[in-house]
Amino acid sequence: MALEIRRPEMTGRAPLVDGFQRRITYLRLSVTDRCDFRCSYCMPEAMKFLPRSEVLSLEELHKLALAFIARGVRKIRLTGGEPLVRRDMVELVQALGSRLGHGLDELTITTNGTQLALFADRLASAGVRRVNVSLDTLDPALFEKLTRRDRLDKVLEGIAAAKAAGLKVKINAVALKGLNEAELPDLIEWAHAQGHDITLIEVMPLGEVEGDRVDHYLPLCVVQDRLEERWSLSPSTHSSGGPARYFDIAATGGRLGLITPLTNNFCAGCNRLRVTATGQLYPCLGGGERVDLRAAMRSDNPEAMLDAALDEAMQIKPERHHFRIDARGAEPSQPRHMSMTGG
Repeated sequence: MALEIRRPEMTGRAPLVDGFQRRITYLRLSVTDRCDFRCSYCMPEAMKFLPRSEVLSLEELHKLALAFIARGVRKIRLTGGEPLVRRDMVELVQALGSRLGHGLDELTITTNGTQLALFADRLASAGVRRVNVSLDTLDPALFEKLTRRDRLDKVLEGIAAAKAAGLKVKINAVALKGLNEAELPDLIEWAHAQGHDITLIEVMPLGEVEGDRVDHYLPLCVVQDRLEERWSLSPSTHSSGGPARYFDIAATGGRLGLITPLTNNFCAGCNRLRVTATGQLYPCLGGGERVDLRAAMRSDNPEAMLDAALDEAMQIKPERHHFRIDARGAEPSQPRHMSMTGG
């Protein structure tokens, strides 16, 4: 059943402001924990995904998004897992796209790119203007090793399709010591030659994986020093509304972002909340605090209970996360995988 596309009047309800006076304007909403990759730094090969019965319906995801917009959220990023493996995903994009200019400023998607060739035109028609594509390497053998899937060609096809559809593409690459470490300058040059921004990300200690993350943890301060031996990096005033710090590289003609959850904490300006595909709101990616929005939404008074739940989230949102990767065999900062929380 298609979602009703409507533009309800703004309610004038109180904006979301946490206990540290940070205004929340950005929601990362996961539509599924499922993914068609098994990235080695993200999850084990034999990953167990949630039963479909536990995942929010399309109508519930839509209602949740509208509740956040009514409380002042201006940007929504749809995430997963891999959001485009959910077959009814585009219906949600179309419904939320109708709110652009009516409480919502931007609707974006994070994807691994495998389905983009199929959906790029429809996403653009629905109002999406920008997508983030996760791509850690251009080397087919390393790509297969990292993702445990031989699908680099499909990702590159998807990126090209997104560009052809008029979508602005930003490449996200996790920096991994001893794996893609030497390739990062080439990956940056490739992205900029294609007209794409690129952001490097430190690996995050979320969920158990096969192997030890300490073996491949690469601090981005080290990467930045190496890049500055090669190019001049000029600090940029650009902001995408997320945690990245941006630099312009004159030699490549493009923009580079750095997301440093371990080496350069960025929590002071946090404007984000994450909601899982089961309706669990995590005020902090690195924290265990959560609020059950699904229970609120399925209560006898869903509007009031959702508002109360969002108010509770503002009270329990911590000042900062405490990620560490400094010892072999250390437990992950949180037991849940990134694919469960949403990227």
